[in-house]
Formats: sequence, structure tokens, C-alpha cells
Amino acid sequence: MTRTTPNARLRPSWDHIAAILLICWLAMTNQHSHAAGIATCTGKFPNPVTDICWSCILPISLGSIPIANFGGQEDIANPGSPVCSCGVNPVIGLSIGFWEPARHVEVVRKPFCLTSLGGIDLNPGLPAPEAARFTHAEGDGDGGSFYQAHFYVNPMLYWLEVVTDFPCLEKGSFDLAYLTEVDPLWNDDELTLILNPDAVLFANPIAIAACAADCVAASLGFGIKELFWCAGCQGGIYPLDGQVPYHLGGVRTAVLLAQRLTAKMHRELIAWGWHGTPGLCGPYFEPVMDKTAYKTQLTYPIPNTEKDGGRCCQPFGRSTVIWGAGKEYPVRGEDFAFMLFRKRNCCVGF
Repeated sequence: MTRTTPNARLRPSWDHIAAILLICWLAMTNQHSHAAGIATCTGKFPNPVTDICWSCILPISLGSIPIANFGGQEDIANPGSPVCSCGVNPVIGLSIGFWEPARHVEVVRKPFCLTSLGGIDLNPGLPAPEAARFTHAEGDGDGGSFYQAHFYVNPMLYWLEVVTDFPCLEKGSFDLAYLTEVDPLWNDDELTLILNPDAVLFANPIAIAACAADCVAASLGFGIKELFWCAGCQGGIYPLDGQVPYHLGGVRTAVLLAQRLTAKMHRELIAWGWHGTPGLCGPYFEPVMDKTAYKTQLTYPIPNTEKDGGRCCQPFGRSTVIWGAGKEYPVRGEDFAFMLFRKRNCCVGF
């Protein structure tokens, strides 16, 4: 007969250890699954009547002369001559300039959440990181963030048939053009250098300090085109991914990522230039985005249709302190969508 000592009874067996480890693993797995799905998917398709600030189309110009402008809408330089020609067999026409609502950008917390389509969850089962906010390792109280973003083709003037038989409108329908969830570069600062190796040139105090001047310029008008590595008051435009080192509010971060994604679309030749003398006869490649060619308007969660100084559209890089106040709220107001008005110059032939 084997005698069992008290110490032997207290000594755990391998079966007990395995059971405890299994329970711990299941608990951690269950906790992780709940954390991964904590972000909600909300949204709303923008109402063309109530959610779009149509005055952003202005001013309309003939050559360098504005012929329609209300509320002092901001503009960049137009071709000097009102007369233009295009084609192998030149056709004489008039040089028209305006701001075309043609693209849409949304910044979301939950992967594959289509906020601008009413909050549809398009998740095909592919792994993609959710939005997150984190604290810096040095423990200084500052934190960064990460979001996913989507790029839409949205030639609103064309599919609404606001103007018929006008050759200067991009033809097409509402379409989802880009999902960052399927882009491995969007979540990796090092991989994204494949697209923007020039970022290494501007990772120094002098280049970063120059962005202060870009912020001032964007707050008074448009940003400085030559400072293409700057995102105005939102900081630096590089890297072209969803990692934001300093999170200072959802609206500010969303505007920065909207600008980054648009610059990324230009670098990948998905977005082209449509403005200036080169754009009179059609779009052209513009791998380095001209940030002065875009104005943005918040359409979700709270459409920014109230005019501030006669305007409700903001150039890339403008501070969000005034127009972005009160536009973010918990749960249903933490995803953002923007209408992009791009500068369009066109030769209307006869």
C-alpha cells in the first residue's frame, strides 16, 4: 500500500497544469475576439440637397477673370487667356475654371466599414487592423492613432445631371476606388517608403519647421504648393499611411489622413491633375499632389454646411480649431467623411 503524504497531495499534476493553461488560453481568446469587434460601423449617404455645400463650386472663371462668385469663395490661379484650343485639329474654345465635386474620402475605425454608404459592413473575412489610439513609450502623455480610409469616385454634378451637355464634367457614377484594408503599406511606416522614398529627405528639423509657414498660409488661403511634404496645420504628410504620431482630436486626424490618402492616390497614379493650363484639354499625370487644387467639406458625422466668413469648404492644411469644433461625438460620431472639390480648368470648344 502506497502512502500519500500531504505535500504530495498539494503537488499539481501535469493534467492540472494543462487544464489551467487551456482555460487561460480560452479566456484570452474570448477577450481578444470581443476587443477586435468593439468598433461600431455607422454612417449615412450624403444628401445632395442638405449635406453638400454647393457654393464650394465657385468661383467660376473665364480665363483669369471670375464671372461668378458669392461669399468670397477662395480660388487659385487660372490660365491667363480666355481663349484656348485643343486637339490635333485645333478647335477654338473658352477657358473655363471651377471647383468640381468629384471625389469622396472617409476615415473609419472598423475595417471595411463603408460610412459613406450608410454604414455598410463590407467585411469579406480578411484580416485588417482596427483603429487604435496608443501612448508613446516615453510616457509623456502624448499618444498617436491609426485609422483605415477609403477613396471614392463621386462625380456628383454628372450623375445628378445638374448641368447637361457640359463637356467639362467627369463622366461616371459613384464608385469605391480604394480600400486601405487590402493595402499592406497602409499599416507600415517602413514598407510605405516604397511609394515615398523622398520622405527621408524631409525627416529633419528644418523641413519640419517649414510646415509652420504652410499652416499660416493654409489658414489665410491655400497652402504653399512647393512645401509638398507638409500638411499645413495637421503636420507632415509623410509617411503616406494611417499611422499618426500625435492624435489631437478625431476631426484633425481625419483631415490629415484624407490628405495623405489623396496624395497616395496621386503617387500611385490613381488620381490625376485637372487644373491649370495643362488641364485645359484633359487630365494629366501628377505623381506629386498639388494640395492647392483641393477643397474639402465634412459630410459625416455632422455636415459642415454652416458658412464661416461666407465659406464652408476648407483647403488642405487649414486648422480645424474653428470649423471642426463640435463635429465629433462618441460611438456614432467617430468616423468621418469628406467631399473633395478639385480645381478644374477646361477648354469648352465650339
